[in-house]
Amino acid sequence: MRTITKPDMAEWLAADQLLRNGSPGSASSALTKSRKGEAVGLSIRAIDPLSDQRWEQFVENHPRSSIFHTQAWLEALRRTYGYTPVVYTTTTPRETALRNGVLFCEVNSWLTGKRLVSLPFSDHCEPLIDQADELQEIYTDLERLVHSRYWRYIEMRPIRTLELSPSVFHSTLRYYFHQLDLTPDLDSIYKSFHKNSIQRKIKRAEREGLIYWEDSNLELLDPFYRLFSVTRQRHKIPPPPLSWFRNLIETLGERLKIRMAFKGDHPVAGMVTIRHRGTFVYKYGCSDARFHSLGGMPMLYWKSIREAKTTGCRIFDFGRCDFDQAGLIIFKRRWGAAESVLTYSRYANQDNTAMHFPPEEASLKMKLAKELFAHLPVKCLSFVGNILYKHVG
Repeated sequence: MRTITKPDMAEWLAADQLLRNGSPGSASSALTKSRKGEAVGLSIRAIDPLSDQRWEQFVENHPRSSIFHTQAWLEALRRTYGYTPVVYTTTTPRETALRNGVLFCEVNSWLTGKRLVSLPFSDHCEPLIDQADELQEIYTDLERLVHSRYWRYIEMRPIRTLELSPSVFHSTLRYYFHQLDLTPDLDSIYKSFHKNSIQRKIKRAEREGLIYWEDSNLELLDPFYRLFSVTRQRHKIPPPPLSWFRNLIETLGERLKIRMAFKGDHPVAGMVTIRHRGTFVYKYGCSDARFHSLGGMPMLYWKSIREAKTTGCRIFDFGRCDFDQAGLIIFKRRWGAAESVLTYSRYANQDNTAMHFPPEEASLKMKLAKELFAHLPVKCLSFVGNILYKHVG
């Protein structure tokens, strides 16, 4: 147990490096650097998942890890938004392999404040901890940092509901989450799809002669991003920066694919999928509303599901959706996907009202913003996304 005064993230990581190099005295000095604030006792350690190769090996071997835990995903977040990733663990300095870890990014925004998020722009991020007492130990110490007002709040986005006993104020937000079991044979998987809404649309795409094209490099990025930006305009939401997709392509390599459906030379649907171990993840999609009847999106889903099955994946991850997105929820159910609930949690001091999840759909400001976004030209909407996204992770 060490006593520290509200350290900077850089000091945490520098101290951890000193500990691993066998200089506990120097590490203690780094951690107790004079700073105004309450003293906080900590029994956890911080590591940098981008430089500590133990993390990548740990992620590769852990049964509950996802693409969002990987160094490639974290590097794309760092390059695009400037976020600092950090892993908290109870692993001691003398242990050569990690035995647990909770991954965060520190978001440090002049607009929305400083907080820890696990993990920005990621549908879910499981704490990779097998022992309940170790999980509670890490969160107890992180709560002490919240009490010291080092962060406005801590946000968690697990797949499983966390069994924690928080002493700080706690609020939640829930999403539907859909996954398709790929263990049956391909014919059985296809027969589980809704006949009218899915199977018929797949056959319609074949009859229309839609052209399928996939790639893992930058060749398809421009047509995808143009269609993606138009789709986001239709949904009244700015698109993420183009650099985000460039960085994902560069860091993830062949694990990521852009898939496009064309009617002649015209793109009618697009999709980004990512593979991690036995899971195939649908991450982004877009379509031209004028050509929805041609079945472009169902064709892309079916191509992706077949590839996932034939390459040995066990799960197709459809991602999350809001509770009020009734049409999208029905669409995912019609693929035979199992439905569950993701519960995001925020932890902060009770007097910190900023930690509450905003009721976005009920918010007058959000409604006004969406109306504005709907009338902005696509290029202007992309510019807004370039400015805003790093503040909202």
